[in-house]
Amino acid sequence: MQALVLNRFGLDGLAFEQRETPAPGPGQVAIAVEAVTLNRRDLLLVEGVYNPRQTFPVVPGSDCAGTVTAVGPGVTAFKPGDRVVPAFFPDWVDGEPTMANLMSSRGGHGGDGVLAGTVIFPARGVAHIPAHLSAAEAASLPCAGLTAWSALSTHGAVKAGDTVLIQGTGGVAIFALQFAKLLGATAIVTTSSDRKGEAARALGADHIINYAANPRWAEAARQLAPGGIDHIIEVGGAATLESALRAIRPGGIISLVGVLSGAIAPLNLPLAVMRRVRLQGITVGSVREFEAMLAAIGKARMKPVVGATYAFADSLQAFRAMKANSVFGKIAIGLAG
Repeated sequence: MQALVLNRFGLDGLAFEQRETPAPGPGQVAIAVEAVTLNRRDLLLVEGVYNPRQTFPVVPGSDCAGTVTAVGPGVTAFKPGDRVVPAFFPDWVDGEPTMANLMSSRGGHGGDGVLAGTVIFPARGVAHIPAHLSAAEAASLPCAGLTAWSALSTHGAVKAGDTVLIQGTGGVAIFALQFAKLLGATAIVTTSSDRKGEAARALGADHIINYAANPRWAEAARQLAPGGIDHIIEVGGAATLESALRAIRPGGIISLVGVLSGAIAPLNLPLAVMRRVRLQGITVGSVREFEAMLAAIGKARMKPVVGATYAFADSLQAFRAMKANSVFGKIAIGLAG
């Protein structure tokens, strides 16, 4: 089989090579990969930021979807021909995670990733794809989709009538917008791009705040929700958390899912205390949460946004598009055919 392998940090360290097609062991399934979608972590892995001590060679990529080609002894939930999508943390099945669970993501800590013709996963960490989704759409769900679902549904209990503010228009943010509307909430999206703001509005965003034109976006948000925002999807980190604390309502929830502007920030702790703010870190979710999200997506026939698809041979272009931040929606790489 062919695999995309990182031999040293940097995009010029990526190269295709032929590898032996792996076979499943007990409790495992072999999946012919049909589509991979990129997350920011994949680019950071290649650039040496995600894990500066990464050993080489390593296959990048954590999120894929495809078809089962073989099952190992003891596997009864899947059979060859099943369309499946692996969970981001395949060893975190249910409940609270352990550190070992959190090291099971592929394309980094958990070993080789999914930018290869065939991959092996434990059957307990794999789910059936909803019938209405393509492979690329399904492959967009394990990291970004489940992060948004965990924040708003599993650990957010967002309900009809709530107001959710979503920072940006990246992968997690777009899913958060879709799930907020699915759950009946009013959605406010902040962005610096009028083009991406209009794309978010077309997806159902009720209000758009351009923070480049209006840096005091917390005040603008409170004008839209005078009592304060019920739930904020916080992706900025150091540069935006203070504004999030000013925008949230007393007793509201801030879900920290990213630190794009920096990891260390001084906090206005009295403001957090007086407003009884719940600040929660979200690290994707378990296999059971993944299955619950897939069931909700299947019931609603929700379609993830795949903004661009590249051939496997053009994988480097896909990474460059991720770096340029030029695509609204997930970036997919097709391996089928």
